[in-house]
Amino acid sequence: MKINDYNFAGKKAIVRVDFNVPLKEGKITDDTRIMGALPTLKLILEKGGSLIIMSHMGKPKGKVKPELSLGQIVDAVSEKLGTPVKFVADCQKADAEAAALKPGEVLLLENLRYYPEEEGKPVGVEKGTPEFDEAKKAMKESQKEFAKKLASYADCWVMDAFGTAHRKHASTAVIADYFDADNKMLGLLMEKEVKAVDNVLNNIQRPFVAIMGGSKVSSKIGIIENLLGKVDKLILCGGMTYTFAKAHNGEIGQSIVEMDKLDVALGVEEMAKKNGVELVLGVDSVCCTGYDFSTFSVKEGAKVETFPSDNIPAEFEGLDAGPISRQKFAEAIKGAKTILWNGPAGCFECDEFTPGSRAIGEAIAEATAEGAFSLIGGGDSVACVNKFGLADKVSYISTGGGALLEAIEGKVLPGVAAVNA
Repeated sequence: MKINDYNFAGKKAIVRVDFNVPLKEGKITDDTRIMGALPTLKLILEKGGSLIIMSHMGKPKGKVKPELSLGQIVDAVSEKLGTPVKFVADCQKADAEAAALKPGEVLLLENLRYYPEEEGKPVGVEKGTPEFDEAKKAMKESQKEFAKKLASYADCWVMDAFGTAHRKHASTAVIADYFDADNKMLGLLMEKEVKAVDNVLNNIQRPFVAIMGGSKVSSKIGIIENLLGKVDKLILCGGMTYTFAKAHNGEIGQSIVEMDKLDVALGVEEMAKKNGVELVLGVDSVCCTGYDFSTFSVKEGAKVETFPSDNIPAEFEGLDAGPISRQKFAEAIKGAKTILWNGPAGCFECDEFTPGSRAIGEAIAEATAEGAFSLIGGGDSVACVNKFGLADKVSYISTGGGALLEAIEGKVLPGVAAVNA
């Protein structure tokens, strides 16, 4: 069922959104995910329906953690929606509140992940043991009951959380079993996300340039290998720079490195050569002798200097792309017709280490202005374009990180498959 074709009049819709927004002292620091869900939520209300909104926040791992309560965002959601939002402090005990909902009214359920059944993972049992297998089987049954309870609140289910569409959780996939095909659908955001991914995968205009950043090669290897069969140029930046430098016996000081992935880095280089892909790596880095990752700041008295990425002094740590690297990245992006960016070039949260990511963002904006289709995905990349004021200068900003990567890797997303089943 397409959401635009559904008659919501007098119906209760339970909508899975991704309201896993960053908070500081209880205040939202980036509302991109809430803004992304608004078109779907408002459409349902405008069509005469009532809303039951469900989401997770953080990783409470099946425990109640007040600092991860969705109660903290009720006022913000009410303000954005333009209507009061009621809150239920237990997502499994909302029968009375759901039954009382009238058209135009909104209910927000507490963090789904306060219950281990949402993710469906056994808690407190060691993997690989007979006890784990039994606990896993029992958990799957409990997960079905958890999903059935959520489904009982509503007449239809709308999946609009692309950020969790790659997980077969109770609210993102299992719940679909309790609605027939005419009463389950993708939300407007999900439709847009799926279309944007399709543009990158199946409607490639060349040259196709992908930029992969972030700290670890291991977390991106699947997508990197898949992209090497599709792109014309691949820029690898961020912390990955130092694993590649170390693979060639470079000196990287205190920089992040995956010593067990050096052969993987060399394999990526070989694969790029074999596929005729131009692999672009940073050659210099802005480094620091004392960076506080908890406050995103340079410690008092610490030095900030630029060195070749493969010749960093022992006391320094690489934290951003240097000026030569920034120029290389910008030149590689220039003239592109399809662009994918996931992961920053450095610790962009701190002004001293912002230039690398800014250079990439500005080059993408310029290419987009010249006709390229640009897809930005992943929380940090989205935060970058927002910080640099470039959000309206790129083609599409995805709200999903892992989901986007798995979709581009060619994997079937459970949250999409459940709607189509």
